Amino acid sequence: MTSQRAAVIGLGSMGLGMAQSLIRGGFTVTGFDVATAAGERLAQSGGRVAASPAEAAHDAHSVIAAVVNAAQTEAVLFGPDGCAESMPEGAVFISSATMAPEMARSLCARLETGGRHFLDAPMSGGAARAADGSLTMMASGSEAAFACARPALDALCGTLYELGAEAGQGAAFKMVNQLLAGVHIAAACEAIAFAARQGLDLARVYEVITRSAGSSWMFENRIPHVLEGDYSPKSAIDIFTKDLGIVLDMAREAQFPVPIAGAALQMYLMTAAAGMGRDDDSSVARLYAQLAGLKLPAKEPA
Repeated sequence: MTSQRAAVIGLGSMGLGMAQSLIRGGFTVTGFDVATAAGERLAQSGGRVAASPAEAAHDAHSVIAAVVNAAQTEAVLFGPDGCAESMPEGAVFISSATMAPEMARSLCARLETGGRHFLDAPMSGGAARAADGSLTMMASGSEAAFACARPALDALCGTLYELGAEAGQGAAFKMVNQLLAGVHIAAACEAIAFAARQGLDLARVYEVITRSAGSSWMFENRIPHVLEGDYSPKSAIDIFTKDLGIVLDMAREAQFPVPIAGAALQMYLMTAAAGMGRDDDSSVARLYAQLAGLKLPAKEPA
């Protein structure tokens, strides 16, 4: 057990679970979120609630940013009431948002000029693994950043990959993951909609495919949402319009073709344009159903 202090900025489904894992690991945790209800949930779990990122971080050894993107991460650090100057010197900022590698490098350089450490540590695993402390983190940063972050990482991670001494490496690894995740979800949704067009029993399709070579982790994880007709967001369509957009930006900069990722991005964009951007990313199947005049399972009324 540790008595170190940590701050968690962003108390959504991921951040709250991370805060709870830190509390179980013996940390004193202070959190901040723009939503009052999120802070109340942290307080119920034994954490303290701050009025700003600066207040949350002022005595923290580790500051974890569980926000959506690079812009929010930058605001947490350097915006009004940001935490870059309130963090103790020698503390570490653990950046868990998915972002372009060059942005991670830029934020790192700005923070380190003030004597604080930056760990580029995007995560994978979802809310359930955040809550039980078994996330996968793809981290890169200086030896000092890893040393300072180690107790927090031990509480948060089931698997930690140390991927280099420079910020940006973790972000690049995460974008490879997001390319695959986005393509696999889109392919799974296309497949289940194609099965519906064939008039097949979709539950039976799920049973057969998950035991066959065509399955994927995303097929196994997301298609139950379609079978249940439940598109409440575990991971939203808008996440993949962002992440695959970053993949395409990186590919264009590198003059590298990514046609499959590009096609998947168009499916997410069309789904968002159809009004489902904040719904679960399995909503790509609903878009196919709309285009083809198909009827997918509907959620049973409560």
